[in-house]
Amino acid sequence: MAASASTSSLESLIHSIIPQSRTDRVLFDDILAHCKDVLSSHIGQSRERDIGHLADLVKRRLAQTRPDGASSVQFTNLLSRLLEQPVLSRKYDSILFLHSLASSTRTPLIAPSLLPSLAPSPPITSKHTPVVSPIDATSPPSQQLNKGKSKAELLREVRARSGYPHVPEVALLRDALYLLQGISGKHVQFATGKDVATEMNLFFTEGSGYHISTPTKQLIHRLSEVGHLYIRVDRFIREREARSGIGMIEQSLCHHLQSQLTEYYRLIAVLESQLNIACHSQDSDMSATMSMEPDPRAEESGLTLKRLDVWVNEWRLRMRMMSVCVEAAKDTHGGALVNLIHSYTENGDPFVRKFTDQLLEEVSKPFFETLQRWLFSGELYDPYLEFFVTLDPGLAHLQYVHPSSLATGAGIMIGDGGFSGFNVDQDDLTGERESGLRLWQAKYKFRQEMLPAFVGEGFGIKIFSTGKSLNFIRYSCHDTDWIATREKMSNTNGTLQYSDIFGLERSIDAAYRIASQRLFDIFFDKFRLLDHFRALKNYLLLGHGDFADQLMETIGPSLSRPANSLYRHNLTATLETAIRSSNAQKDPPDVLRRLDARMLEYSQGEIGWDVFTLEYKVDAPLDTVLDPDSMVKYLKLFNHLWKMKRIESTMTKGWVRTAGATKAFVRIPELEPEWHKIRLITAEMIHFIRQMAAYCYLEVIECSWKALMDFINEKEGDLDALISAHRVYLDRMVKKLLLLSSKAGREEGLLNQVKEAFSLMLGFYDATEHFYNLCMTESSRRDSERDQARGTYTTADMRTGLQQPDALSNGLRQCQEYGASFSEKVHVILHALQTHVDFDCRFLGIRLSFSEFYRAKKEIQVQSKS
Repeated sequence: MAASASTSSLESLIHSIIPQSRTDRVLFDDILAHCKDVLSSHIGQSRERDIGHLADLVKRRLAQTRPDGASSVQFTNLLSRLLEQPVLSRKYDSILFLHSLASSTRTPLIAPSLLPSLAPSPPITSKHTPVVSPIDATSPPSQQLNKGKSKAELLREVRARSGYPHVPEVALLRDALYLLQGISGKHVQFATGKDVATEMNLFFTEGSGYHISTPTKQLIHRLSEVGHLYIRVDRFIREREARSGIGMIEQSLCHHLQSQLTEYYRLIAVLESQLNIACHSQDSDMSATMSMEPDPRAEESGLTLKRLDVWVNEWRLRMRMMSVCVEAAKDTHGGALVNLIHSYTENGDPFVRKFTDQLLEEVSKPFFETLQRWLFSGELYDPYLEFFVTLDPGLAHLQYVHPSSLATGAGIMIGDGGFSGFNVDQDDLTGERESGLRLWQAKYKFRQEMLPAFVGEGFGIKIFSTGKSLNFIRYSCHDTDWIATREKMSNTNGTLQYSDIFGLERSIDAAYRIASQRLFDIFFDKFRLLDHFRALKNYLLLGHGDFADQLMETIGPSLSRPANSLYRHNLTATLETAIRSSNAQKDPPDVLRRLDARMLEYSQGEIGWDVFTLEYKVDAPLDTVLDPDSMVKYLKLFNHLWKMKRIESTMTKGWVRTAGATKAFVRIPELEPEWHKIRLITAEMIHFIRQMAAYCYLEVIECSWKALMDFINEKEGDLDALISAHRVYLDRMVKKLLLLSSKAGREEGLLNQVKEAFSLMLGFYDATEHFYNLCMTESSRRDSERDQARGTYTTADMRTGLQQPDALSNGLRQCQEYGASFSEKVHVILHALQTHVDFDCRFLGIRLSFSEFYRAKKEIQVQSKS
């Protein structure tokens, strides 16, 4: 009953699909028999019941018959509707049946409507011979069976009759496998006389009456692209193997490419085995191999050109990526090559991104080995210059030398640690100091072009600083705890690799923090850098007030003599006396032995005040922070502050003379108003110099010192940050103390005005001293005259001496001229300070003017002139 029901359903299906079978019994019986043969075959017996796989087979078949894709879309819609229907229980079998029926090689009895256009036209024996249609509805069924053929069969018949058959696909497959290996085949060959690695040209040999169709040529062209790329990659590897001096990163790239080609060779071997299967599965009739469409049985058991294209599709993408890498490797190397490969990871294609990640993981191994050695040991092993840190060959053999003392006999100890004698020649340490700074700044260089993008510039600078700091700690500071520091850093990191970028960043941060902290501890604990900062502030910036006063008092008479009459040993002896007489004697001996007094180069006519200076000597590694340029700036500041100290001391002495001695010893009533004016000018000058001193010490030096101490207490950053902080501290003082301007060509214009004001003050002091002496002489002369009037002769000189009548007036006029010039100069300085770009300098102008004194004085002068 089941069999009869199945037969009845099959008959109904045939009648509904082929209406002609309803009237043509022969046609119906033939179709029914054919359907029963299909149903009784192997269909559904040994095949996995995967309806998705079956749908792909149907779509592939439809794509071959209808390239426009409309049939595939229609089939997809019908399949979705079929799967939603609950009526049919054997949906897979139904679809499989229809697919097998359509794929059957049995000649269909009903010719397709487009078949006549592909069939050859019948020969015309006479122009009156009627043309017979390929399908005649009135012809018997036997004639329809002979005329209803597939397109492939018709094309084979046409080419067989014309004697121009296709090249067997097995032969083309063999050539295609040769092409995949960069070898020319029998029917398809690479163009000779051209570089196949740079330009791909194929030519086809269509001899012996065989023909290769255009679609097949296009397919072979696609396959030959893989062989062309293979030649390019293989040639790159062979050239690098034969060349000497290849970098480690390029060697790693070649090793990875060679491993990829090894896998590619395995694929070729598998494809050759599939080709052998295809050869054995072919029919003995060669005409069957000449069709454009391979035999379905051969497709199931062997290899075809289309299947070969599917097999190598993934390798086509791989070869393209490898080809791009080898082309880039010709012009780049080292970190730049790693950076270039990393740029390919920014791709939306998952396959390209995954392949590039794997490639970069292997290629970057030498980079990470160098990175780990530099980051955690401070050692740079980069024989091929591939790392983003490079060593200057001219400085590679140099090392810092930390001497136990500045020089032999550097100083004579006083009692329990005082210091005497300053016989260390500065020139002996200049080369040492310069080499120390050069080693830190120039021994290792940062190369931005070799820095991989996945590291980043910020982390790259940290890596550079960490390795340089470790190298400095090990070889320059001679740190005895170097091994412990390295072990501490090693415990914070794992294996550095490309696949763990976050771990890499954590390791860099940890190593940078540990190395920087250790370097700070060495500088401030072992080498007492803060003590040297304080010493420079106390001595060269005159922060030790009692020391500066003692030095000024003891050395002042010597400095008033001509410069060529001064000797260095006398200056150092005076310096020793000032140290003994002040609290400076309590400073550490290492600080005192670095302090020295010397003379600058002088010219004819200069006195000791013009060429005297203090200096502070430093050695390695302190000279890395206190470099020669910084020490020159300290000397500039000392000369400026020392001159201010001299003027302040001089004007204080002048005030004692004008305010006290004139009232006690000068008895010239008509000059009392003039002396009062001189006292006012002296007070004005004292106010100016003291306001300048207060500005320098309170608003500039102390504020800058506080900023430097805040940085030191935080202990953040590396040695470069410490150097930068000290330079900012020093540059701020130079700019503000010397009143420098940012205007081009006028940087020291205001400083020169202040120096002229200082010169006027010293000239005024000399003029008042001269005028005071004249007044004392005149006062004594008048006393002698009064004594003579009483008949008493005090001295013989007074009886016979003559007083110059214009001496007092000339001395008074000179004092007045200096006072007036000083007031005008201060007014110019105040006007310049009001427009200064620095706000601290503007506030200095307000302090100097004290209640608009100079402005009011200027207005009075203008009114009096008018």
